[in-house]
Amino acid sequence: MRPHISLNVRDVLPSVEFYRKVFGVHPQKQTADYAKFDLIQPPLNFSLVSSTGVISDVNHFGIEVDSPAEVAGWERHLREQGILDRVENNVDCCYARQDKVWFTDPDGNHWEVFTVLEQLPVTKPLKETACCAPTCCPS
Repeated sequence: MRPHISLNVRDVLPSVEFYRKVFGVHPQKQTADYAKFDLIQPPLNFSLVSSTGVISDVNHFGIEVDSPAEVAGWERHLREQGILDRVENNVDCCYARQDKVWFTDPDGNHWEVFTVLEQLPVTKPLKETACCAPTCCPS
């Protein structure tokens, strides 16, 4: 089992180039207005569709990994590809202490690769934490 995400994008070609850098593989299928990545790691069926209207609007996407070493590996990879936005180590976010790295696709979708170091108690509403909100992320 693996999730499927299909994003509406402004232009498939630059988005394919960006996500090829992120995932390190070429799409399994590609046309001028569609691309599909069948990913093993992370396990994800991921497609891009050219849209003449609305571009996908989400808070952010995330890839949870098992260890800080895996986050560090993603950091190196994203830095080598020139698409690393920000590194956050030992941060309290979404009621957990985490290590994470961020990147942003050509359409402004924010992604985090993260590991949870410790679960934290819920002490106040998420909107009061200024965490995992579009204003916290690079644009």
